Amino acid sequence: DYPELERRNQMYEDIMNKPALDVEDVQNWLGIGRDQAYALCKSGKFHTVKIGRRIKIPTNGFMRWFNGQ
Repeated sequence: DYPELERRNQMYEDIMNKPALDVEDVQNWLGIGRDQAYALCKSGKFHTVKIGRRIKIPTNGFMRWFNGQ
């Protein structure tokens, strides 16, 4: 059994089933801190949408950035 691999696979599945991610999703996926995740989302490296005080990240755009496309 490989619990860490299973956890990562489940996280990937969960993320790919969402049309848009929260900053917390980005934080968990990359294994970074909250402040780093917010800074990354505000960096302009990928498209974000601000709704009131919330930041949403389209999943496809984030994954393209993550995969270097």
